[in-house]
Amino acid sequence: MPKISKILLLVVSVVLVLTVFLGVNSSGVSAASDQGGAYNQINVYTEVLQHIQSDYVVVPDINTVTNGAMRGLLESLDADSSYLTPAEYKTYKAEKPGKAQVGINVSKRFGYATVVSVVPGSPADKINLNDGDIIEAIGGQDTRNISLAMIRMMLDGAPGSELTISVVRPRKATPDKLTLTRELVSYPPVSETMYENSSILYLKPDTLDHEHVQQLEQKLKGMQKAGNKKILLDLRDVAGGDMPDAMRLANFLLPSGTIASLDGQKVAKQTFAVDPSKTINATAPVVVLVNRGTAGPAELVAAALNDNKRAELVGERTFGEGAQQKTFELPDGGAVILTVAKYESPSGKRLQDDAVMPEVLVASNIPDEDEDEASTTKPNQKPAVTVDDQLTKALDVLKNKTA
Repeated sequence: MPKISKILLLVVSVVLVLTVFLGVNSSGVSAASDQGGAYNQINVYTEVLQHIQSDYVVVPDINTVTNGAMRGLLESLDADSSYLTPAEYKTYKAEKPGKAQVGINVSKRFGYATVVSVVPGSPADKINLNDGDIIEAIGGQDTRNISLAMIRMMLDGAPGSELTISVVRPRKATPDKLTLTRELVSYPPVSETMYENSSILYLKPDTLDHEHVQQLEQKLKGMQKAGNKKILLDLRDVAGGDMPDAMRLANFLLPSGTIASLDGQKVAKQTFAVDPSKTINATAPVVVLVNRGTAGPAELVAAALNDNKRAELVGERTFGEGAQQKTFELPDGGAVILTVAKYESPSGKRLQDDAVMPEVLVASNIPDEDEDEASTTKPNQKPAVTVDDQLTKALDVLKNKTA
């Protein structure tokens, strides 16, 4: 294909993506120019591309340049927005549920795939992957050059198949090359512990899907029979689940008010209010534990309880997730996965933009690199943590609350 034809093809592709992004049609070009003058940048983009074609040290691969530009355009918006090439989108559509996994909830931060949380007992948990670890490469492919949608697909595979990743850990300069074996991963049931002569009911889910929220419902309903007077809800490293189920959980503990809202440029604002008929316990003192692995549905619960003055939060700033995506198919067979709406807390803060900040800040127990090297713990094995400072502080806060 002649160079000028390639340039025109790229310009047309950019126009199509911008049209989807700005939500305009042939009668709305003037409106588009009011939204930052995006269309005025097409001439600049074309000139830059011409310089790349004619002046770069070697003749570039136009497809690589185009795909990189599209991916950068989408990822400049947020981590969940992605551009898929025709080949990637074909694979994406053919993906079937129920594949084996390694037990990682992943997003993108600083351009790379980042571990949000790890499923307890999963292959990732067994080799000591933790929230905040950066997955630099998957199978030799740099995650900077892969969309989040494809990264999540690459982590899954057939049971027994192997996955090789390069991981950069906090406080460690050099990446670790790790091999995991995929398996069918399932979340453990909600755990329950009694503290302070059974006056405090400690509940720990690992996901907020329908099944686990039902388990929480039953335990909350049974707490009065058990003599519990206070509730400690541990949402640390909870990143999976569904927003509707998260709202159900928040509703169990709220007597009235707003749980959350959803709003977007072309998505009519929805406000989700408490249904008093579904409230289980509106009076017991509540403390919620959160950390940087708390994301999405768990963040919604924490924000709803905190903004309604129903619970005090202890731990660390959460990850920052909570958006709704829509897929737009492109004429060339590719696709754009675009964030079209974001969830907001009752106070109006967007979960994905602002995350959730607890009133009582307590750092998690992560050993220093020097401590890891000096310990007798085997490589890729979790070090023994004898004291949970966040849990200890949460119990102290809850003890001082009047039932």
